Amino acid sequence: QVQLEQSGGGLVQPGGSLRLSCSAPGFILAYYTIGWFRQAPGKEREGVSCISSNGRSTYYSDSVKGRFTVVRDNADNTVYLQMDNLQPEDTGVYYCAARPGSPSYYSEQYNGWGQGTQVTVAS
Repeated sequence: QVQLEQSGGGLVQPGGSLRLSCSAPGFILAYYTIGWFRQAPGKEREGVSCISSNGRSTYYSDSVKGRFTVVRDNADNTVYLQMDNLQPEDTGVYYCAARPGSPSYYSEQYNGWGQGTQVTVAS
């Protein structure tokens, strides 16, 4: 089971940006589809983005499309989620997840998870 390590969360003002990182020392992330999910307090977890193992295909939820960008850097063995123009409704715990197959927005189809990182957007 691949175990992912995350970083990059924090507190940011509306309109600001953060870049989340997802890595897995000891695993080659180029073999995996990487999904990004978030969960706000009192709400269900939702998929926000995913990227195919070869990086050729990316997907975004309607709520983040045009503001978030997912990329992978195989040289660093890291997948990044660049979040721009953040808004208060983006607040939540963000998770990256891995699966050895095609991209999916369903969390139950991922079998490796990061520990989560808090993103707070507030004035």
